[in-house]
Amino acid sequence: MKRSLKELLNNVDSDRTFKYCVRNIYYDHQGGWGSEKISEVPILIIFPNPIENDFPKTENGGTKPGENNSTYAYITNGGSNNVSVIDITTNNVTTTVPVGSLPEGVAVSPDGRWVYVANLGSNTVSVIDTTKNNVTATVKVGTKPKGVAITPDGTKVYVTNYGDSTTFVINTSSNTVTARVDVGNNPFGVAVAGTKVYVTNDNDSTVSVIDTSTDTITSTVNMENQKPGGIAVTETKAYVTSGSTNNVYVIDTATSKVTDTVPVGNNPKGVAVVPDGTKVYVANFDSNNVSVINTNTKTVEATVTVGKSPYGVAVTPDGRKVYVTNDHENTVSIIDTGNNTVTTTINVGSLPKTLGQFIGTLRF
Repeated sequence: MKRSLKELLNNVDSDRTFKYCVRNIYYDHQGGWGSEKISEVPILIIFPNPIENDFPKTENGGTKPGENNSTYAYITNGGSNNVSVIDITTNNVTTTVPVGSLPEGVAVSPDGRWVYVANLGSNTVSVIDTTKNNVTATVKVGTKPKGVAITPDGTKVYVTNYGDSTTFVINTSSNTVTARVDVGNNPFGVAVAGTKVYVTNDNDSTVSVIDTSTDTITSTVNMENQKPGGIAVTETKAYVTSGSTNNVYVIDTATSKVTDTVPVGNNPKGVAVVPDGTKVYVANFDSNNVSVINTNTKTVEATVTVGKSPYGVAVTPDGRKVYVTNDHENTVSIIDTGNNTVTTTINVGSLPKTLGQFIGTLRF
């Protein structure tokens, strides 16, 4: 069988070893390039950089998922029942993926291969294959699933079911529910740090702490009638928003106690921590702005005006940009963390809430 070099490269296996610039290609005795090894005539080919220029682009100019450790933001559009995929290098929407009804929570697997979307109106979780950007599995969960988070090893996904006060555990290898954890009333946000899962329970003002090894609650944080909502965690701290008090509460993860309270804007929703842990970004739904908290001083050091009704917030892996979904404007604002100013605004679908860490890098 004869193949041209271009054809051979376009059919390389998903290991993508060719991207590391060196690959052995062998010449067959019938006068063409082939994949069968002829040990007498090895040819070492050094590919030019950047090799991605030889491969198809999306219609909006972004590279296709799976190439060059590309990083993408996955924006759930609750009014149009789909997910906008943004290439953060170009800030273009490269594609739109249909999912279930009223999608909201998002989690991206550590290797970027899978995106998990909680569909509030369908009582399901959609599993998106980022190499194809389509839904390859749909998992039935509890009532009104809202938040979703994944363990650092990518083996489990935790889904908060706002309507029935449970958190479901999905095995990612089989895409089946393997455990149900009864938490507080109306669980809202969820985040994972190490072996602990933190679930905010809106209507009983608690945070449930789940051990990932046993999928049981090991402690409960009393928020004293503060109605917790969004949550972001590090190994030592959890940051919880409260729309009823317009505060962010800081929890010591070692003691499961609230140690600090930081006033922010009106009706804070989503919250995210930069990778080095020095800043926390909070989306204030009714103030149309984002509060930037200095984690050393526990004070707001900047307030950034964004679009109308900001809801979700996530930080890029390098910590340089923050993406904020503006629910009533159908846009995403991008904040430069160096100077805390909005640099770009992107149009997306209808009612983009997007709760959780919705940015991920493809590393497979």
